[in-house]
Amino acid sequence: MKILVTRPLADGREIAARLAEQGHQALLAPLLEPRLSDGPEPELDGVEAILATSANGVRALVRRTVRRDIPIFAVGPQTAEEATHAGFANVKSADGDAVALAEAAGRWARPGAVLLHVCGEDAPGTLADMLAARGFAARRAVLYGMAAATALPPDVRDALGQGAVDAVMFFSPKTAGLFLELARGLPITGLTALCISPNTAKVLPAGAFARVQIAEKPNQDAMLKLVG
Repeated sequence: MKILVTRPLADGREIAARLAEQGHQALLAPLLEPRLSDGPEPELDGVEAILATSANGVRALVRRTVRRDIPIFAVGPQTAEEATHAGFANVKSADGDAVALAEAAGRWARPGAVLLHVCGEDAPGTLADMLAARGFAARRAVLYGMAAATALPPDVRDALGQGAVDAVMFFSPKTAGLFLELARGLPITGLTALCISPNTAKVLPAGAFARVQIAEKPNQDAMLKLVG
């Protein structure tokens, strides 16, 4: 199968390699790219654990601090792997979404502990709200932004126009919506949409794709299982 991968370039290349191992060909169309910048270290005094809901949050964090002694509570395996690779010794994975991370933090952290969510500019505040409802002193540290693509790469447009793509991977509602906008006028109704979550699938209008498949868990490994 030829599969369109809409993740940021660094993550997309990793997925492409995994797809190649499974006998598939990836076509990269990064619809969002992180904008990481240097800046002051987040306030870490008294923080019992850092919560990361994406690998980009970890990447942004390591640009801002040399500390690796604070535990990382990661949303899923890819984010946990990024934290371990960055040198954090105490890393736990909730193996789910933000709701699963909030529930896991309730088991892992002391009651009333200070927890810091490292995130991007567009990240919703729901994780901090869920943690606060559990009695934690939850804070957010916005460390990066995401730049949206204004057009599909020419090779991607050509492949879509020629009907040479079998499926497209969507890792967030935002990228699904952005793809629909940028692919307007192209023949995409024969594609299979591979979605990381039900919320992502909800963005897709009925009939926009031949099939819509949803990963069993909201992570990269589960997405790769959709294509076998």
